[in-house]
Parts: sequence; C-alpha cells; structure tokens
Amino acid sequence: MRLTEMDLVSCILLSVFSYIFIQALRSLHGRSSRVNHQLPPGPPPLPVIGNLLELGDKPHKCLAKLAKTYGPIMSLQLGQVTTVVVSSADMAKGVLLTHDQFLSNRTIPDAMRAVNHHEYSLPFLPVSPRWRSLRKLCNNQLFGNKVLDASQDLRRSKVQQLLQEVEQSSVAGEAVDIGKAAFKTTINLLSNTIFSVDLVQSVSTAGEFKEAVAGIMKEVGTPNVADYFPALKKLDPQGVRRRTAIHFSQILDIFHRLVTQRLKLRETTGSLTNNDMLDVLLSEENRQEMEGERIQRLSLDLFAAGSDTTTSTLEWGMAELLRNPKAMSKVKAELEESTRKGKPVEESDIGRLPYLQAVLKETFRLHPAVPFLLPRKAEIDVELGGYIIPKRAQVLVNVWAIGRDPSRWENPEEFSPERFLGSEIDAKGRNFELIPFGAGRRLCPGYPLGMRMLLLMLGSLVNCFDWKLEGGKKAEEMDMDDKFGITLAKAQSVLAIPFRAC
Repeated sequence: MRLTEMDLVSCILLSVFSYIFIQALRSLHGRSSRVNHQLPPGPPPLPVIGNLLELGDKPHKCLAKLAKTYGPIMSLQLGQVTTVVVSSADMAKGVLLTHDQFLSNRTIPDAMRAVNHHEYSLPFLPVSPRWRSLRKLCNNQLFGNKVLDASQDLRRSKVQQLLQEVEQSSVAGEAVDIGKAAFKTTINLLSNTIFSVDLVQSVSTAGEFKEAVAGIMKEVGTPNVADYFPALKKLDPQGVRRRTAIHFSQILDIFHRLVTQRLKLRETTGSLTNNDMLDVLLSEENRQEMEGERIQRLSLDLFAAGSDTTTSTLEWGMAELLRNPKAMSKVKAELEESTRKGKPVEESDIGRLPYLQAVLKETFRLHPAVPFLLPRKAEIDVELGGYIIPKRAQVLVNVWAIGRDPSRWENPEEFSPERFLGSEIDAKGRNFELIPFGAGRRLCPGYPLGMRMLLLMLGSLVNCFDWKLEGGKKAEEMDMDDKFGITLAKAQSVLAIPFRAC
C-alpha cells in the first residue's frame, strides 16, 4: 500500500506522456462537486497523486493518526481512487452490518487478477449464487464444528511434531525462531487437513512451496500504481501481476498434482481414501460444483489466508507473553491446573482455559493479523455517519486503529488479557471493537479452524516449555515494531531458547 517518492515520480512521468493517463486525469478533475461536499472530511489532496503521500510506510498508523484530526470516518483521494476509511467500532458496524448488503463486494487489487484468480477466489468473488455455494460448503462441510471435531487427531499429531522439534532445540540449547516454527506447523496442518500430506517435508515441493507463498505475500503487498490509476492496469507498469502469476502457477501446479493423484487412486480403489477435505470436495454431492480447477483455487485461498495470519498471530502472542512475565505466569498457572504441567493442550481443554483465550483476544486487539480488512466497494451511494460513501468508492476498515481506540479500551497500548475476563466480547464478528476475522457476510469462514490451531499451539508451547530470549536479552528490550504488509508481521523475529517445563 505504501508508495515511495521514487515510485510516485516514476508513475507521474509514465502517465504524463501517456494518452491513457490524460484521459484518467480529465476524469479526476471532472469529479462531481455535489459528491465532494457530501464526502466525509479528510486531508486536502495534491494534484494527480491525491493523498498517496499521507499513507507513509505504515498506513495503519498514519491513517489512525489522521482519524484523530478528521474523525472516525474520513475520505482520501488515492490517485484516482476515492477511498473512505473507518476507524471506530460504530463506523465499522455501519459498514459491516447495517449497510453490509451495499458494501459487501470488493475492489480487486491488480495482483489478484493474475491467472484470473479473482474469478475463482472466495474472498474476492462478488456476492452471487456461486459465492453463496462456496460459503455454504466452507461453513458446513469444511469448517463446521462436527467436521473439525472429527479431525482433531490430526491437529494433535502436528502439535506433537512441533513440540518434538522444540524439544530438540531445548536439548541443544538453541533458540527457536517462533515464526518459522509456527509457519511450518501451520502449513503442514493445512496440507494434511486438505490433502493428507506434509507439504513442507516433501523433498519435491518443500522449497518450491515456501518460495511461492512468500512471493505471493510480497507481490500482493507491493504498492502498485495500477491500483491507484486504474487506466494503467493493462500496462502492469511494475510487473506485479506478471510476477504474481508465476507464484500462483507454482502453487496451483502442486495442487493439480495432488488432485490428479487422488483421482487416480479413487479410480483404483473405487471409494474414499483419506477422509480429508479433498475427499469431501470430490464427493458426489460436490462433484458438479467443485471440479479440479475450482478445488485448486479454493485450496490456494485457504493456504494464502491461513498460513501467514496464523503464523503472525502466534509470534505476536509469544512476544507479548515474553514481555509480560505476570501474564505468562498466569497462563502457565491456568494450564497447569487444567491440563497438567508439561502436557500438550487438547481441544477438550480449551473451554477450561479462559485466561489463555483472553491472551489470544488481547493479541488480536493489539496486533491484528490483517490491519485493514480487505477493501470493500460501494454498489450505491451509502449514507454513514451523516456523510455519503459514493458509489464505486473503496472502503477500508482500519482494524488496527479500532483495537487501540481510547474511547473503547482503557489503557489501549497496554497488554492486559484481564480486560477480557468475564467479558462477552469475542472475535466472531459480533463485537465490532474486535474483528480480526472481519464481520458480516464476509466473515472469514476459516475462523473456527484458525482459533483451534492458535490456542493449541500457543498453549502447548507455554505449558511444555519455559522460555528466555536469545543472547540474554531482557524482555523489556524486545523490539515490538511491526512490518506493514498484507499481514502485520513482527519486524524482528522472536528468537527464544526453550527449557523443558518440569
């Protein structure tokens, strides 16, 4: 989302000498004054580039700061794109619930048009019969509680593998890179849930898969002038769509091989083989709706949405517990009482672990994996907060700002899981002050699996090991800066040495 001054200069030079840009500029200057005076307040735009320089290198923080001046609903002109940003729970409720039917569709980043993925991608499909069918399949057959209960042995096995690797580091006195360990566990858990294979341990696909996932996250998070000046999309001036297509194709090829292998195996055996998500998607019930290409595209969405967000949240959670010894002691005491010290957390334990759940909610509040919900697009003029969100405007919900709103949270910069004890606030999209998974009809369908994975991994790492930072670094010295992208990653990796909890 951030554009450097060099990017902007390049964009302007390219566009000034282009007929396409001249047409776009005329369109920009021809905006209706009637709509302008109804727009929410916002900083005055510069000619041509609008408010792009206002975004800085950390747009979630820059826009939160601007909201203190212009209010919880404000407008910016990002190149040619009129953008409305909401930064409070009340305004988010207006977007995600009250006017959800008119604000549910997406503006599509040009990177997502690579290999026409936007035509298949559940997060970017318009609300339609096809979208509803996919949502129903995810909610009922892939992520329903009964389905997840039946597959908990798989998650238990993957968490045990994680603990075994941490144990090896403990014996050797070596630090664990929490983020990398979480990424490997998450990818393997997802790949086993869908395909019954460990992707990051396969000699033929491990490096290929990791590189492709990292490439997608980098390219989709790259500032792209084509998103701010739509007339330039055909030119793909920075090559973002071209490079994203390469990464998409690498992952889709892996999934194609896995689906093809399963189909051949089913032809040989004449029956279901693994009782995993792929078998569900290939069942007679879903055969017409979910042919091979659509299975591969849905799998790509699940991996892209689930791997980075889970990894980032777990790393932030561990970082906050290491920085807050009192919170660490409380969660350890709760785990010891409910499960037994040194024992991996089971899914049946989760209901008896309110403080662990509060730690995760507090992590979501301070460090939402996705600082802005995926951008929405107004289908008609929508009135919100006394202002008009004009038709075709892009709408951003600043989840990071909402989680630190002093009007909603006491001492908002402080890590305090206690604020959620006895509270009915959850992360299911019903309480708009805490919406890490979104809300409304676009609520992330993988939410139930993500919550289980995070609670199992975080609880087991804390209950089975004691931790200290590498190099004798003091907890209060830990760098807690973030790195903006599609996901809000920790700028400095958490490197901690584990000691077996006795």
